[in-house]
Amino acid sequence: MRYQNEMLPKGLSKISETKVMNQDSVLDALLVKHMAPKNKWAYLVVISGSCNFIWINNPDDIMIADTDHPIIITPERFHQVIITGDITFKLEFYMYDKDLAYELDNTAIRPGFDY
Repeated sequence: MRYQNEMLPKGLSKISETKVMNQDSVLDALLVKHMAPKNKWAYLVVISGSCNFIWINNPDDIMIADTDHPIIITPERFHQVIITGDITFKLEFYMYDKDLAYELDNTAIRPGFDY
């Protein structure tokens, strides 16, 4: 297990966030394979406790999220949150400002995207 130790890309603006959740109130959808939508980054912020996080295409690389080590979740990549004990956390969502949208690669093939 390891920490992610990455930073959000520059030029992102916060657009929303979830309510604070815990091990009992976590949204079921977070505990199964899912992905952030196109052009939307998620930021897993742990307020207390810790949890594990995996990318579905690399399930043996388990990352730990805690108060000092948030997880940056890139758009359109399958992942899963794994609750391991008592935790309080939230997800923040970010997108590029409209002026910076040209930096996105709109020609990339996106699995699961209905063209």
